[in-house]
Amino acid sequence: MQDNSIFSEKVFNFEDRLVRFAGECIFFTRNLSKSFENEYYKNQLIRSSGSSTLNFGEAQGTISDKDFIFKLTLVVKELKESRNSLKILNYIKEGNEVVRDSLLIEVEELIAIASKMIINKK
Repeated sequence: MQDNSIFSEKVFNFEDRLVRFAGECIFFTRNLSKSFENEYYKNQLIRSSGSSTLNFGEAQGTISDKDFIFKLTLVVKELKESRNSLKILNYIKEGNEVVRDSLLIEVEELIAIASKMIINKK
């Protein structure tokens, strides 16, 4: 059975996965129909998915474990916001279902990885 997911190619670098996730969110939102609701959640999704990537970049430049943990908690927060936007779009059945499902699976995995990174630094 062939995996048709947009995430079928395995990427093991966390930063690269965050970048790919943010990029795929942008591609996904480009195909949403134009409505007030879609524009709102589209903008939220683009901001939060991109912010998670940018905050991870900042985390990599931190000096202390405390700073690193703080930045990683922001990454998790933004990923959870992305997940909620995707869940709402899923609930109202907007956008490509296969892509939407793939994004929801990927965001769950990213949240789990970032959360584990926080636990390991404590």
